[in-house]
Amino acid sequence: MAEPRSLKLSDVLSELNMSRAAFYRMRARGHGPRLIKLPNGHLRCRRADLDEWLASLEQTAA
Repeated sequence: MAEPRSLKLSDVLSELNMSRAAFYRMRARGHGPRLIKLPNGHLRCRRADLDEWLASLEQTAA
């Protein structure tokens, strides 16, 4: 079974068209997609988690 695709933080920022600083401010407020912190300190986001978070924004905006 293939592992779920995970995105680098730079890929997430590019897709959201958001700066790193704005992303961290949003995360500090308790918003944003779930992230995985790797042992080397790098952050990853599962594709499914990002899609789920984006879908939740669509539902609450309506």
